[in-house]
Amino acid sequence: MLTRPEPRQTVQRLGVTPGLGQQDFRCVAKGGFGDGVNAYAHSMAWFKNHLYVGTTRGNFALMRRRLPIGMDPWPVECPKNPFDLGLNSEIWRYDVVSDDWQCVRKAPTVTGSHGRKIPSSFGHRSMLVHEDALYCTTWSPAAGKGPEILRSENGLDWHSTCEPGLHGLPVTAIRTMVAFKGKVYTTPSGSRGGNPNVASHSIVYESDDIAGGEWVATSEFGFGDAENKTVFEMVGFGEHLYVGTFNLAGYEIWRSDLTGPKPYKWEKVITQGAWRGPENQIACSLIPFKGALYVGGGIQGGGVDTQNKVGPAASELIRINQDGTWDLIVGKARQTPDGWKEPLSGWTEGFDNWFAGYFWRMGVHDGWLYVSTYDWSGTLPFARRDPWPQMACDMLNRLPENFIPDYCGGCGVYRSFDGENWMEVTSDGLGNPYNIGIRNIVSTPHGLFLGTANPFGPRLWSFQDEAYLPHPNGGCEVHLGNLTPSTSSVRS
Repeated sequence: MLTRPEPRQTVQRLGVTPGLGQQDFRCVAKGGFGDGVNAYAHSMAWFKNHLYVGTTRGNFALMRRRLPIGMDPWPVECPKNPFDLGLNSEIWRYDVVSDDWQCVRKAPTVTGSHGRKIPSSFGHRSMLVHEDALYCTTWSPAAGKGPEILRSENGLDWHSTCEPGLHGLPVTAIRTMVAFKGKVYTTPSGSRGGNPNVASHSIVYESDDIAGGEWVATSEFGFGDAENKTVFEMVGFGEHLYVGTFNLAGYEIWRSDLTGPKPYKWEKVITQGAWRGPENQIACSLIPFKGALYVGGGIQGGGVDTQNKVGPAASELIRINQDGTWDLIVGKARQTPDGWKEPLSGWTEGFDNWFAGYFWRMGVHDGWLYVSTYDWSGTLPFARRDPWPQMACDMLNRLPENFIPDYCGGCGVYRSFDGENWMEVTSDGLGNPYNIGIRNIVSTPHGLFLGTANPFGPRLWSFQDEAYLPHPNGGCEVHLGNLTPSTSSVRS
């Protein structure tokens, strides 16, 4: 039987810098910056002494229209046309010293291919600081012209750097950008037809002039395997650029030293989801930490992929070492072609939480590695139960209305100083059970910022009143953690 080490005693013995606990975080923005339609703090970056947050709006309304998700009643009030909510995505800027938020960009309204007015983007999906400028990628409606890469030198004035969709590709989103060896790398991550995570072009693109919008392909489609649906995440580590894929047989990890003629030579490092298979569908997050590369997995849809009938299953965390070997850190013990693997942390999938469908983001701050989860338990009261076994229906029906949010809801954050011994920071969404995930983790000189995903606004269904009522705990939040928190007020 696996036993967990006693991390607090080990930390005290080694005398390492104290990490952050839930008590060290304060909420600096809530309620979607005063608009519960701002559901996800989808991108974040520290730039010129300010925190920048890009939002995605109306996620539940968009899901209801395009994805086969069974919920009845729907958690939030949704118009028949989700664009009636005003889905123009926003970028907000935070001045830590004055504790002041400012909206510095709102996506313009354009005419879609169907002739109707739509936002140019309903999401700002990733941010990158490179060569004294801030870049932000967008998520375009299917009827739009495609995603853009925006650029700003002062954080206030923004312009597009390239033709939408990276030279007109039929894609809808760009999820990730990374600067490495003096160049920038990115990849499309969504396509039309309700596919926010599956690109029609799973290719790594490179630019040595991102401001000028010049991009060239550096890999074959799917690295020669059509089952690699998307290049989902990437990061520089050592002399190589590592990328993680979306693959229904289990994610793959590839790397290249980016030398020689294009397309570069790529080497497969991990296959079949580290031999877990489909339950490690996507490499959601990658980060170097103390000489190794950590990979957080997940299944699209929050851990239940209804489109491909994968899951539900909780996420795993693995570690790739410098010599190419790998360790299971959090997950299910199993025999693999690389030998017997059991979780070195003593924690099973999802840090022992069956509802933790992603290890969504990771960040390093003051010598500690932080890992966040997406937790789908908050959607259980709204799930359609006709396909469920009667026993499961009876069990849920007996629970009081607020039992799940009060006792089960909210995402988690965990931290480790060595990658093996882990402590819980929060398991209740930093005090708000409707924070279903931490979408961003950003280390700054002022502390560690966490940006949440919270689509339960602005009006939530009340089973008791059988009506949609205003919901002050809905909408994305931003939390700041440091060991000497100020007493400034929460901005909503």
